[in-house]
Amino acid sequence: MAVSVSFRGDQSVEIAWNEVTGAIGDSVTVLPIVVAVAVLTELSLAVMLLWFGLFQVVWGLYYGVPLSVEPMKALAALVLAGSLATGEFLVAGLLAGGALLLIGATGTLARVERYVGAPVVRGIQLGVALVLLETGLRLGAADLRLAGVATVVAVLIVAAGHWNLSALVVLLLGGGVAASVAGAPSPALPGIDGVLLIGAGDLTLAAAEASLAQLAMTIGNAALATSLLLSDYFDREVSPDRLASSMGVTNLAAVPFGAFPMCHGSGGVAGKYAFGARTAGANVVLGVGYVAVALLAVGLVAAYPVAMLGVVLALIALQLGRTSLERAAAYPLVIAVGLLGLTVNLGAAFVAGIVAYHLLRYRRGG
Repeated sequence: MAVSVSFRGDQSVEIAWNEVTGAIGDSVTVLPIVVAVAVLTELSLAVMLLWFGLFQVVWGLYYGVPLSVEPMKALAALVLAGSLATGEFLVAGLLAGGALLLIGATGTLARVERYVGAPVVRGIQLGVALVLLETGLRLGAADLRLAGVATVVAVLIVAAGHWNLSALVVLLLGGGVAASVAGAPSPALPGIDGVLLIGAGDLTLAAAEASLAQLAMTIGNAALATSLLLSDYFDREVSPDRLASSMGVTNLAAVPFGAFPMCHGSGGVAGKYAFGARTAGANVVLGVGYVAVALLAVGLVAAYPVAMLGVVLALIALQLGRTSLERAAAYPLVIAVGLLGLTVNLGAAFVAGIVAYHLLRYRRGG
């Protein structure tokens, strides 16, 4: 049985089983990373989930399609690896949000993307994957027994043909372990300890470099690729510049109050569609779900086993790395940018990659 509400003429919001499963398809890009950041930083899981829930509903209804609202993965990788303090992480999100709003408002996104070059974007994706993988392996080493159990479960799920669900299932398994230690969670209103975490000293070179690295991914994946998918899947023309503007508004409004820096993403849109979502009803379902988790289950975070969290991060890294290489051209440049991002930092890799990309084009006469 489905409930459908029409708005804006031919657009509708349906609440049906396929919209519920579509919401689950998007959550695999959000929950593992957000829980990891909540465990390893000062940010509040409840506050972050409330913001994710709000903007899932806002942008789903605004655009009238099952649009994704995801974590900014380059920033997540850096804060999880310890390369950014919590305040620097939030400042980097604000800088990226301001840049995106400016880009969207001036309609210059297509020109920026051509200047950066697709191999550089793919290389930054690979670098993020490598940083996440390194962090995951380090956390997994904290308890090899639990990490081994989580790895076996993940391998079985992948072998059954459900790669995209592997991280979410392992995350839920870790939640069961945490519940066995901490007991069943009880309802609680979010506190204010996870908001207003930015100080004057957090505007650093590291924060600026991190925002550049994130913009390299966001331009290609969260704006251009997402715009293309919305047209392919839902026959909706949403320009990359509009998507950049909405990401800018999201981060400037929410990050100062403890939100995880957020973006749209082609992976989340693909996940929603693959699991059945066809309307913004999936966003409404997922938004309500995030709020429910924020109010009912955040007590499990403190007891969450970091070794199993490490396996979750490794799975996310492998998914992201596979995507970066499957869709890449100019493999040597992609791999070089990725390795530089791992060994030096993602900001330096972004700048060096742009220079190398244009030098190669010049040598080829392009």
